[in-house]
Amino acid sequence: MGTPERAGAGEPGLTTGALARRLGVSPTTLRSWDRRYGIGPAARTDGRHRRWAPGDVAVLEAMCRLTASGVPPAEAARAARERTDRGAARDTAAPPSAAPPPAVPPPAARPRTSGTPSPASVGRHGRGLARAAVRLDAAALEERLEAVVTAYGVVAAWQDVMVPALHAVGRQWASSGDRYVEVEHLLSWHVSTTLRRHTRQAGPADDLAGAAPVVLACVPGEQHTLPLEALNAALSHVPVPTRMFGAAVPAEALAAAVRRVGPAAVLLWAQARSTASLPLAEHIAAMEWGVKGARAGPLVLLAGPGWAGRPARGMARPTGLREALDLLTTTHRPRTARRLGPPHP
Repeated sequence: MGTPERAGAGEPGLTTGALARRLGVSPTTLRSWDRRYGIGPAARTDGRHRRWAPGDVAVLEAMCRLTASGVPPAEAARAARERTDRGAARDTAAPPSAAPPPAVPPPAARPRTSGTPSPASVGRHGRGLARAAVRLDAAALEERLEAVVTAYGVVAAWQDVMVPALHAVGRQWASSGDRYVEVEHLLSWHVSTTLRRHTRQAGPADDLAGAAPVVLACVPGEQHTLPLEALNAALSHVPVPTRMFGAAVPAEALAAAVRRVGPAAVLLWAQARSTASLPLAEHIAAMEWGVKGARAGPLVLLAGPGWAGRPARGMARPTGLREALDLLTTTHRPRTARRLGPPHP
């Protein structure tokens, strides 16, 4: 790039192919950035072969984060170089407390918008998430996920950005011979962390005293909890009280919880057809409590692809987070008004 070699440039560097895999971009993209914006290795072996030193990698990581945030490539390249140069200067000359201002405003400073994100915004955010996951870049994942939820809210962030990104990473894993398991796990963990961070705790002003909650549970043997975590976060903003039981709840424990809580509704999540137990759902739907003449039972919702093709038999089957949220919000209001107290154990 015509600049002095950065610290660590004398160490054996990464090849272009290895660095491309680390960053989640193609080798052609790295060569194009080198040619167009001067984002290239400080040193080459044999006069031609690129070897990327730690300082070069730092510039490219900053470049990837900025482009994933929607910054145009030319501007991102300039900002990445400046940010890295400031960091190097700070390490050698500036006091530890001196920190450069961020090139992109932090997520909390971005205004919240309403409605569904545009297709262009969905694509940009989804690509940014997938690339950060492939790079195993935890900081970028946190920043992008926080920005999406802050801008669009939990429901749109989940359905329009998080789910497509998870599917894209899952398809890559399925088509690569189990090579990207760690990528899917990292993305899932940070999605879960973000959803829980945006799950609102009920306060004194919410007036939920005596309100019948909603029970959220995976059926026995089912480990996929992210859809339930998204719904739990969305319900917390209505607000509708919930009891979140998470993954693989044993049938006996689920029935005991329903008897003890007396919920307005029970949502059962099944990702796989092999875990979707219709007899269990029917048993929960038939449960009743309360005094004679005013007995009540829960509305049962069957959510997830595992229930596809199964007869509902009076149970609701929402097709997505928005529909489940609408059903539970509508169901919760009248049930709260006529509930006479907790059921007997």
